[in-house]
Amino acid sequence: MRKVDIILALITGEITAWFFWGLLKNIGLDLKLVYWVLPIVFPILAIAALWIAYLIGKKFLFVFQIAKFLLIGVLATLLDLGVLNILMWISGIAAGLGYTVFKSISFIVATIGKYFGNKFWAFKKMEKAGMRKEFSQFFLVTLIGFGLNVGIASLVVNVIGSQFGLSATIWANVGGIIAAFAAATWNFIGYKFIVFKK
Repeated sequence: MRKVDIILALITGEITAWFFWGLLKNIGLDLKLVYWVLPIVFPILAIAALWIAYLIGKKFLFVFQIAKFLLIGVLATLLDLGVLNILMWISGIAAGLGYTVFKSISFIVATIGKYFGNKFWAFKKMEKAGMRKEFSQFFLVTLIGFGLNVGIASLVVNVIGSQFGLSATIWANVGGIIAAFAAATWNFIGYKFIVFKK
């Protein structure tokens, strides 16, 4: 494992902790002790998970790539949810067309971050030649992921509607999480075998 892997895992874990902290605050959970533990525990968990994947990755390289992809994905998902929650908090809108627009914006912001993380860290594609084709492929894969992400989130929030007595804000986050998992599965397959293939 390289020094850059450790540093990026620490950074990812720390940023993830703070986004998760904001998410917990927005949905109304008042867990004061947890707020102080998150910035310590998340970076340690990120390094531990990456180290285990690195050891397994010595035999199966894709395992290490998946681990880095997942770290980037967790950060991007929390960035997605963080932007979504900021927009909902500022506007007071947690459903309808406004929610769909906010989810679109949050997805685009997260995708920009994912591109750079996946290109240079997870898949180590440093070549500059052919970047136009690569970016076109990335855009197409991401566009499909975008459709899955926004479509599934909107279906869960606007068609199915809040379930189990959850508030609109919590249910909006449930929709965002379900959508993020579906899009992440598609994105890994598309990025590994189409965009960043070697």
